[in-house]
Amino acid sequence: MVADVQDLVRIERFAVEQKITMMVNRYEIRALDVDGNPGAVLAVAQQKRMAFKEQVTFYTDESRQTPVFGFKARQRVDLGATYDVTDAQGAPIGSFRKDFGKSLLRSTWHLDANGVNAMGQERSQGVAIGRRMWEMLPVISEIPAPFVFHFDFHDAGGQLVMSSVRRRSLRDRYVVDVPGGRLDGRVAAAMAVALDALQSR
Repeated sequence: MVADVQDLVRIERFAVEQKITMMVNRYEIRALDVDGNPGAVLAVAQQKRMAFKEQVTFYTDESRQTPVFGFKARQRVDLGATYDVTDAQGAPIGSFRKDFGKSLLRSTWHLDANGVNAMGQERSQGVAIGRRMWEMLPVISEIPAPFVFHFDFHDAGGQLVMSSVRRRSLRDRYVVDVPGGRLDGRVAAAMAVALDALQSR
């Protein structure tokens, strides 16, 4: 359970792990120790299904009684939707959107928060193309792609703001780094979950 929301704001490294459920998409945000082993649960995210606008809420724990932040599409779900990240009181703390044109060949996102403006792309162009070819194949496209993809977000000066590295496992699992804590950890967690939950949008 999160004792202080500032634990999330200042965090520089954490893991995102998808939980397998029948009805909803859920994710756990966990702290990582110096060896990369998962520790305490910092937040639990749940994607609202069949919503008028795409929405994911992050709670303090599995009871899902106390929301701490979340993100929601400004308009009906579309290929170029902008998502606003808000704190527990609904105040805006950041936003992100997918660049549909650039994403045709390589998934690309734009991220803004507290003076940080960054663009994120799939790290490997080859993997990006391989994933798209896999999805075009009949029947085989229903099988999860065997590609492990990573994202790097850089600011206009070329400095790394955030990275999300996917680990091989039965469940989707990512290690997220926020160098120097420049980016609000809540925004980083929202973006990391979106990279999984909205990747096919």
